[in-house]
Amino acid sequence: MDTVRAADHDRYLSALYAPADKRDALLALYAFNAEIASVRDRIREALPGEVRLQWWRDVIASDASDAGAGNPLAEALTAAIRQYDLPRQAFDNYLEARIFDLYDDPMPSRTDLEGYCGETASALIQLAALVLDPAQAPRFAELAGHAGCAQAITGLLLLLPLHRARGQCYVPADILTAVGTSPSEFLAGDGGPAAGRAATAMIALAQEHLAVFERGAAVLPASLRPAFLPLALTKAYLASMSRRDAAALLSGNVRLSVLKRHWLLLRRAGRGWI
Repeated sequence: MDTVRAADHDRYLSALYAPADKRDALLALYAFNAEIASVRDRIREALPGEVRLQWWRDVIASDASDAGAGNPLAEALTAAIRQYDLPRQAFDNYLEARIFDLYDDPMPSRTDLEGYCGETASALIQLAALVLDPAQAPRFAELAGHAGCAQAITGLLLLLPLHRARGQCYVPADILTAVGTSPSEFLAGDGGPAAGRAATAMIALAQEHLAVFERGAAVLPASLRPAFLPLALTKAYLASMSRRDAAALLSGNVRLSVLKRHWLLLRRAGRGWI
C-alpha cells in the first residue's frame, strides 16, 4: 500500500474503492507496475535493466511455491497470481513491452505505440478486472484495450519533460512526420515549432481511445468499476492539457489537485460512466 501510495497515487486511490478482500491483489499488481516502470530510473545502462526484467519473468513463470521468496513484492504478486489464476503470459508480454523503456529508440509508429499501451496499461486494467470479477472481465477485454491506451498516452504526455531530458521519444515517428518534425528535432531544445502540434496530436489520439471507452462504459458492471476508475482522472488530465499551450505541456505544468482527484473518483465510483 505504501509503495503504490507513493509511486502511483491515482491507482492507489482507485484501489480504495475495491472490495476489501480484493485490495491486496490490486495493490500487488499496481506495485509491480510501479516497480517495473521505475527500473529505468535506477540503471545507467540497459543491460542491467533487462536482467532485472528477466528476474521477474523467471519468478512469475516459476511453479515453485517459494518463487520470489525474500522479496515482499514478488511474494505478494505471485500469491495474487495463484489466488486469482491470473494469466502468466500477460505478465510476460508486459515485461517484454517494458524493454522499450530501457533504450532510447524512438517509437516507430502509432500502431507500435498502441501495441505498447495494450501490453502495459491495458493489460494491467484487464488483470485488475480478473481479480475483481473473473466471470465478467473477459467480456470487457476490448474496452480495457481502449481504456489502457487512453490512460497510457495521457501518462506519457504528463512525463514528456522527463522523457525529453533522457532523450526518449514516445511520440510515434509517423505522427512527428505528419506534423513536420522528427524525433531528434522534437527532443532538442524547446522541441522546435512543431512540438506543440505533436503534443496536440497525442492528446487527440488519447481522446479518441477515451471516447471509444466511454461509449462502451455505460454497460460496465459495478463489480469491475474499480479497475477502470483511473479513467475518470485521464479525462480530466486531457481536458486540462487541451487548454494549455505547448510550453506548458513540454514543461509538465499539468496537475490535478488531490481534492479534485478524490472528487472525480468518488463521483465515478458511485454512478459510473452513465
